[in-house]
Amino acid sequence: MKILICSDGSEQAERAIRLGAAIGVACQAEVTLFGIIETPSRSDAILESLKRGQALLAEKKTPAELTTKTGDPITEIVHRTQEQAYDLVVIGAVRKETRGLFWMSSKSYKIIKETRPPVLSVAGHVATIKRMLICSGGGRYIDSSLPLMGQIAHGMQAAVTLLHVMPEPPAIYARLRRLEETADVLLASRSELGLSLSRQQQTFAQMGVKAEVRLRHGPVLEEILREFRTGDYDLVATGSAPSRSLKTYVLGDISREIVNRANCAVLVVRGQTARGGTRKRLQSWFKRSRAAP
Repeated sequence: MKILICSDGSEQAERAIRLGAAIGVACQAEVTLFGIIETPSRSDAILESLKRGQALLAEKKTPAELTTKTGDPITEIVHRTQEQAYDLVVIGAVRKETRGLFWMSSKSYKIIKETRPPVLSVAGHVATIKRMLICSGGGRYIDSSLPLMGQIAHGMQAAVTLLHVMPEPPAIYARLRRLEETADVLLASRSELGLSLSRQQQTFAQMGVKAEVRLRHGPVLEEILREFRTGDYDLVATGSAPSRSLKTYVLGDISREIVNRANCAVLVVRGQTARGGTRKRLQSWFKRSRAAP
C-alpha cells in the first residue's frame, strides 16, 4: 500500500497525520508526508508538523518520505496523485458551523472530487480505527475498494460492519420485506442482493477479516446516520461515482451528507473501475502478505 498524507499545518491536518501514520504502520505501507505551503509564513509550521509525523513513523520502524510544495493545495495534491500512484490519500477536514447546505470546507470537497485515489477525510479526534462501517449499496460499486478496506481492517485489527439499508417498499411488496427481514435470511437467499453482500463478506474473510452484515429498513440516509451515531464507529466508508469525463467524483446526496455529518474519519471511494480490478488488487495483497516477514 502507498499512502499520501497531506498537511497544510493546521490542527486538523496534524490529527490526520497521526491517523494516517497509524494506518501506515499497521499496513506496512510506503508513506509520503506531503506539505503544501500557500503562504511563506506557514512554511515553518508545516515543516515541523511533517517532521513530527516522520518521527512518529520512525519510532515504529516505518520510514516516510517528506516533501513540500508551494502553491494551491488542491492543485498540488491532484498533481502529486497524477504523477505517482497512491492507494490512499489522507487529509484533515475542517468543519464549518453547522448551518447552510455544506458543512465541510470547500477545499476538502474539491480534493475529494478531483483526486483519483480513495480519500480518507479525518474530522474530529480519531486516533485509531477499531470499528469500520461500510455503506454497501448491495451492488458492485464499492467492490474495487474492498481490498483496500480489508487491508486497513486487517492491519488495525478493526471490526467491520457491512451496512445495507432497504427502503420501505410499496405495500404490494410488503411480503418481500418480511422474507428479507434479517441479514441471515437475506444472505441465505439466492437473491441478487443476498449474493452481492455474501461476495463482499467473503472478500473480507479471505483477508482474515470478519465482516458482519447488518440490515436496516427505512429512509436510506436517516438509517445510515442513525447507525454510525449509535455504533461508535471510527471510520465510515461510502462510495461515489466518477463524472462522465472520468476526471472528478460526483458526490451524491447521501455521500455528501455522510461527509458532512460524520465526526470521524470518512473514506470516499470511486465507484467504477475496469472489470477484474478487485481480483487483481486482492491477488496483489496476498502476494505482499506472503512476502512480508
